[in-house]
Amino acid sequence: MKKILALMAVVALAAGSAYAGCGKKVTDEGKVTSFDADTKALVVELKGGKSATLTATPTTEAKSKDGKKTELADLVGKSVKVVSEHKKIDSVSEA
Repeated sequence: MKKILALMAVVALAAGSAYAGCGKKVTDEGKVTSFDADTKALVVELKGGKSATLTATPTTEAKSKDGKKTELADLVGKSVKVVSEHKKIDSVSEA
């Protein structure tokens, strides 16, 4: 019985430490300079002169200024707000 309880405790502790639990969302604001449909790479020129290359996923949502869905390619040259996690885009909305 002691072995079973000890084994359950070890498994519970191992499962808790294996979960990274990051979930940190990063918000970038700037102007879209380009979008490559083949690689799904969106390049955003951030305020301050830096640029960020982010990758779109199948679940990426893109919205225009009026809140309607749009394509990422249609946002090139426009100011946007991008929410991402680990350089993978969750949502893009026109600012």
